[in-house]
Amino acid sequence: QNAGSLISRYDIIADGCDNFETRFLVNDACFRLKKTLVSAALGRFEGQLSTFKAHLGAPHPCYRCLYPELPPPGTIPPCSENGVFPPLAGLLGTWQASEIIKEILGLGESLSGQLLLVDVLHPEARKVVLHRDSKCQCCGEA
Repeated sequence: QNAGSLISRYDIIADGCDNFETRFLVNDACFRLKKTLVSAALGRFEGQLSTFKAHLGAPHPCYRCLYPELPPPGTIPPCSENGVFPPLAGLLGTWQASEIIKEILGLGESLSGQLLLVDVLHPEARKVVLHRDSKCQCCGEA
């Protein structure tokens, strides 16, 4: 009920929510209010980070372009059950803060349209390209 009034106060939104319902809500509000969303997610030893600027139009995707539907209940255990490797939280939080500062200052390469995947057990990080989904429930053509 208060997502719009909270998000409307800021230019860039940092998302570190712990559930998909809230992530979808934040994404949708950011799209409607034309806000940039920098999203970080963690799970045990792996994390992901991206910047979503779907309000700028194609080719920029939104979070729902990456995850169109909520995962079926019970398929992804919550962090409260599965745990999170504490240094991963620090790493992703620092990287997320860096992305926000870059967006504010217009520096470097934006993660918009890219997803950074981090695995601290192996250790590796790689980027994959994200595409805008023309059938997306949030930012699609319909």
